[in-house]
Amino acid sequence: MISLVSDTINKDDIKSLITWLEQDTIPRLTKGDLTIQLENKWASKIGTKYCVYVNSGSSSILLSLAALKYTGKLRNNKIVVPGLSWATDLSSPMLLNYDVYLCDCNLHDLSCDLDHLESIFKTESPAAMILVSALGLVPDMDRVVDLCKKYQVILLEDVCESMGSKYKEKYLGTFGFASFFSLYFGHHLSTIEGGFINTDDEEFYYLLLMMRSHGWDRDLPKHIQQNLRTKHNIDEFKSLYTFYVPGFNLRSTDLQAYLGIIAIDKLDTFAKNRNCNFESYLNGVTNNLLTLINARSNFISNFAYPIMQKNRSSVVKELMDNKIEVRPLIAGNIANNPVWINHYDFVKLKNCELVDECGFYVPNHQDLTDEDIKNICCILNKDYE
Repeated sequence: MISLVSDTINKDDIKSLITWLEQDTIPRLTKGDLTIQLENKWASKIGTKYCVYVNSGSSSILLSLAALKYTGKLRNNKIVVPGLSWATDLSSPMLLNYDVYLCDCNLHDLSCDLDHLESIFKTESPAAMILVSALGLVPDMDRVVDLCKKYQVILLEDVCESMGSKYKEKYLGTFGFASFFSLYFGHHLSTIEGGFINTDDEEFYYLLLMMRSHGWDRDLPKHIQQNLRTKHNIDEFKSLYTFYVPGFNLRSTDLQAYLGIIAIDKLDTFAKNRNCNFESYLNGVTNNLLTLINARSNFISNFAYPIMQKNRSSVVKELMDNKIEVRPLIAGNIANNPVWINHYDFVKLKNCELVDECGFYVPNHQDLTDEDIKNICCILNKDYE
């Protein structure tokens, strides 16, 4: 079996975790000092001021969108979501009662079709957008940022599939107001489950800390705590169960943070391996409707390699018959899913529709071999007419 993913947590990591657990005094297992160490390490790694660690990549989207609404920074309730995206890019704004507008994808890097995006900006004047960098591929960030500035749209980056990818030597996840990362076991790095929110906005960061944990002030710096308590006439005892903002419980654990602190040191090697594999696919696959035109000018920490073929069912069957794992190309056209159909009017997304009909992806991970890629390419390049 050539698996779609390879676990990034190895036996040495488990042994180290066990040693930590077996110390004379049982360490704090729920969120504590190790969570703060992990957050600081990740923010420093990619180059943002702040990071908040939560229990999943999906929670990072939900918490960020909830906090953004609460800040009052949004001029209206409208948000743009890519038609080629993951379920929680759509369901989170839906559950928070945003007005969602879907944007078509392009067939070069699978992110938003920027001409369609600009037309939405012009006609709808949305307050925010989620930009999904699909499968580690890199959008045209200069133009995305310029469009968001021109139309005063808050840029949120979903980098859950693209940890380690760079645009002009700068990490994805550092271009917008906030960004989301996933630490699910099958992704680039893992804390089993988990997610990061990164931002440079101090006020937003403090709000995330409160809303992550019920709405209380326990995770805030002392001077911010004191300001809140003075403003609301809260003494130290009462502050233990005082809630300042509506919140969730989206915390992860220090046990998982321990794994994350180890994991970050692996990113450069894993991302390099994924990029090398991506280059091998790029050179080896000749039968693909996609034209990955921006691929060579950026660093692609590829999550999985995207393919579009007209006879998808025949290709997928042969891959599976040869014990090669394969998946649909994310959700294809999210507008074809019941989650959209049951709540919104029909929207035409030409490129997403083509992805829905022809798209799938094949394995890429840090342990994939040259021989694996050669075998996969051999099947992909057959004539299935």
